[in-house]
Amino acid sequence: MTAESAQRWTATRAIVTGAASGIGAATARRLGAAGVALALLDREPDALAAIASELGAAAYEVDVTSPIAVDDAVARVGPIDLLVNAAGITGSHAAGTCHETPDLEWERVIAVNLTGTFLLCHAVLPAMIAAGGGLIVNLASIAGIVAFPGRCAYSASKGGVLMLTRSIAVDYGGSGIRAVAICPGMIHTPMTDWRLSDPAMHEEIVARIPQGRVGQPDDIAETIALLGSGAMAYMNGAPLILDGGWTAI
Repeated sequence: MTAESAQRWTATRAIVTGAASGIGAATARRLGAAGVALALLDREPDALAAIASELGAAAYEVDVTSPIAVDDAVARVGPIDLLVNAAGITGSHAAGTCHETPDLEWERVIAVNLTGTFLLCHAVLPAMIAAGGGLIVNLASIAGIVAFPGRCAYSASKGGVLMLTRSIAVDYGGSGIRAVAICPGMIHTPMTDWRLSDPAMHEEIVARIPQGRVGQPDDIAETIALLGSGAMAYMNGAPLILDGGWTAI
């Protein structure tokens, strides 16, 4: 398979991390509806088992910060042609400005958002190289492009995901492997519900979005499915911003 032809495929086998809720769960449902065989990874066993049963997918309870756990899960899944790294955290309320963020909280956010993404990429790339192609979709954030106030660790971790994505595109594009960083704006998920369930905060956030609404997980899932269809075959190493116009202001 040539590098050019490898970029015109439709995904058939995928790993989705963070699949038990939010964007990960919406992505799993959308890919499953498209007929993609799924392996779902998360560290929440009950929610993971529920969505895996719903979709007839394989489920693996995995802490993405553990190299041993990640390598074991990827080995059990076998070769894939699509990896979606959707696992992520914002950090606790203590993860605020730089001087206020405890060392351990910094390490936790970086470990899940950046190191976890690296570990999955590291684990799947050899088989993708051997197969002559594949697609890696990493969930970054607009916070990796324009820093969110009071979210030092989160913004740094997502900026790192953007550069990791670019690095993979540069190093493996000749092997038919593409990497794209999805950069959502404010999406209503369990991770953001504590903000969006407050009417005043919700109103303040919506006022910053030209499109006039907060995004939904399906907004992101549809885009990932489009990438997996091969319809955007020349996109590689780039951030794809889905924020309703937030960063256009």
